[in-house]
Amino acid sequence: MSRKLRVAAICTIYYPMSHADAIVTKFLKGMSTDEGFFAPEVEVVSMYIDHVLESDIGVGLAQAHGVPIHPSIRRALHAGADELNVDAVLLVGEHGDYPWNERGRHMYPRRYFFEQIAGVFAESGRSVPVFSDKHFAYDFRDAQWMWDRAVELGIPLMAGSCLPLAWRRPWLEYALDTPVEAALAVGYGGIEAYGYHTIETLLCMVERRPGGETGVTAVQCLEGDAVWQARDEGLWSAELAEAACAAVEDKQDGAMEEHAAKPAVFLIEHRDGLRTACLMVNGYVRHWSYAGRVAGAVEATECFLQPDGPGANFGYLNLNIQRFFATGRAPYPPERTLLATGIIDAAMNSRHEGQRRVDTPHLDIAYRSYEELPARPLGPRPTGACLQRDAPDLLIEWRS
Repeated sequence: MSRKLRVAAICTIYYPMSHADAIVTKFLKGMSTDEGFFAPEVEVVSMYIDHVLESDIGVGLAQAHGVPIHPSIRRALHAGADELNVDAVLLVGEHGDYPWNERGRHMYPRRYFFEQIAGVFAESGRSVPVFSDKHFAYDFRDAQWMWDRAVELGIPLMAGSCLPLAWRRPWLEYALDTPVEAALAVGYGGIEAYGYHTIETLLCMVERRPGGETGVTAVQCLEGDAVWQARDEGLWSAELAEAACAAVEDKQDGAMEEHAAKPAVFLIEHRDGLRTACLMVNGYVRHWSYAGRVAGAVEATECFLQPDGPGANFGYLNLNIQRFFATGRAPYPPERTLLATGIIDAAMNSRHEGQRRVDTPHLDIAYRSYEELPARPLGPRPTGACLQRDAPDLLIEWRS
C-alpha cells in the first residue's frame, strides 16, 4: 500500500480484554503471532465508544496514539471532514452494558451501528469495507436487514470471530469437497455467546464438503436430561462427542455427564441432508473441539484459543481484517457468519419456546468455502511472540 488506509473504529465499550481491546488495540500497537510481532499496516484515525465506564481504557489509548474520539458514529466516519473520510470501518459491537431480552439474547446494538454506518455511505455516495465482529445481530431479522443493505450499497463485508483461526491440535483441515458424513462440535460457556462460537467451529469445517454449505432447514435446542436422552436415541453421535472431547487437553476427569451441570445441544438439519450438532458441556471442557466422520473414519481436533497473554488469536484475525481492508475481499465467506447468526437465533428461539424443533426455511444460505488458506496458526499451541505482550524487538513486516 502506498499509504496507510484510514480506519474508523466503532465500539460499544472499551475495557481491558474486551473485544475492542483485543482488536482495536492491536491496530494501534501491533499484532502478536507465532511468526512475530507485526506492525499494523492501517491507521486508526477516529473512534466512537458508545459508553465509557469506570474500567475504560479506550479514551487513554486513543489519546496516547493521537486518535480523536467523536461523539457520534457519523462524525467518526467523517473523521474531521463533512463526508465519509475513512477507507474502512471496524465495527466491534461485543461487550457492554446492554440488557438481555426474554429470549436470553444480549441486545448489542450492532444493527443500529451498522444502520448509521450505511447511512453515512449512502449520503456520501460511496462505500468502504466493513468488518463486523462476531455474529451480525442478536435477531436474525436484523442480520438479514444488514446483509440486504450491504448488498444494496455494495458494502464489502467481513464478519465473525477468531474461533475458525484457532490453533488446532492435531492439525485438521479438510480439502475442498471432502465428503463429510457426520459432524459435531463441542463448546462451553454461555449458551448464546459461546454457543455462537461452537456453531462457527462446526461450520468452518463442514462447509468444505462437496457442494459447499447448502443452508439449514431446522434447528432444535435441548437442555438438561433431554440432551442425554437425545444421544441415547441417536439424535447426536456419542462416538463423535467422545472423540471431540478426547482431543481437548484441559478437561475434567471422568464422564461429561458428571461435570456438565447444565448441558445443551443444538441439533442442526442441513438442506442437503447432513445432520450436525453443537454440544455445550460447560464445566467439563474449557476449549472448543470438532469431530467428523469421513469415509467411515472419525477424525477430531481441539480448537485452542489463547486464554491469556497477548490474545494472539486476535492477532491472526487482525491480519485477515487488514488484508480485507486492502483488497475488499473477505478471506472466508461472510455468508458463514450470516448462517451462524441464523442458527444461534433459531436455537435461542427453540430454547425459549419449550425446546421445540424450529423450521428455518429462511436459512437457505448456500456458499462455498475458501480456496486459499486464511492467515492462521499452523502449530498446535501459541509460540514465539504469541507468548509476549507488546514486543517491539520482535517487530517484523507482514507481507499480505
